[in-house]
Amino acid sequence: MTDGVNFDNWTCPMPLRDYPQIVMGHGGGGKLSADLVEHLFLPAFQNDALASLADAAHFTIGGQRLAFSTDSYVVRPLFFPGGCIGDLAINGTVNDLSMLGARPLFLSVGMIVEEGLPMATLGSLAERMAAAARQAGVQVVTGDTKVVDKGHGDGLYINTSGVGLIPDGVDIAPQNARPGDAILVSGMIGDHGMAIMSVREGLEFESVIESDSAPLNHLVAAMLETTSNIHVLRDPTRGGVASSLNEIAKSAGVGMVLDENALPVRPEVAAACELLGMDPLFVANEGKLIAVVPAEDAEALLETMRRHPFGKDAALIGHVVDAHPGMVVAKTGIGGTRVITMQIGEQLPRIC
Repeated sequence: MTDGVNFDNWTCPMPLRDYPQIVMGHGGGGKLSADLVEHLFLPAFQNDALASLADAAHFTIGGQRLAFSTDSYVVRPLFFPGGCIGDLAINGTVNDLSMLGARPLFLSVGMIVEEGLPMATLGSLAERMAAAARQAGVQVVTGDTKVVDKGHGDGLYINTSGVGLIPDGVDIAPQNARPGDAILVSGMIGDHGMAIMSVREGLEFESVIESDSAPLNHLVAAMLETTSNIHVLRDPTRGGVASSLNEIAKSAGVGMVLDENALPVRPEVAAACELLGMDPLFVANEGKLIAVVPAEDAEALLETMRRHPFGKDAALIGHVVDAHPGMVVAKTGIGGTRVITMQIGEQLPRIC
């Protein structure tokens, strides 16, 4: 019955991951991104510092423990409710360093500018970046600028890299999650992704959905003052909370059980997700963190987080278990259980 049928144009709801060319999903923070890193980049660049696949690398020079991170930003549009590509770039690298418990110090900024971008727009973005750096307490100490032909740059792309110092006694890594640990999140999830999508799709709600873009280094410092016994920190950007937890579960060889009723989601974000057929667990965040901590420290950390402006809605959302290693499941509001897998591609392209 299949003789003469051309399958080339068929679409499968679970697309094959054996792609001969790069597709947008490879940059979405889901399974395609993980496959690209695991099967292409890791074999090419394999070394001990890279192997942990944390938000930043860590190494020791002259007895000093350092964290180093880099990230590129291609978000569209350049300005959105609650932020812009400029402050997003600063906050993103600050947060990546902070997820190792490091104190961010110095950043570099590389700008790929498209011919025709208004000088006033670039100036406004630079000012916003400088303000974000001051808020985070970091310095931009080096950088680079390139200009590409009109039509080849989508306005502006930004790369930021950063260096920070890791305090003595701090050991934070994805592999450190242990059965019995509590899983905390620092606030409402899905804000950034839905802020971008509401602008792109022209959606209007009673309350404007704003990005949560923010520097988390001061929040992390306060948490470490409460206890240095934090096993894992992760900022759930591309791929959202779901992808971050799946990556941690795989790295540590543990299972995770979430309580859907405990997930903090703004009503307007939940409404936007329902309208667009999305799950808040998979939507990007740019000012939230996940903390995996010993259960006995969870309550004290929650109190500390809730006293900080960037952690006032912190919540305990689940626990680490020894069952179903590498798998994340959620207890639903109606008493069922669903598996939270890592998405193959991406819900939201060009989100950060």
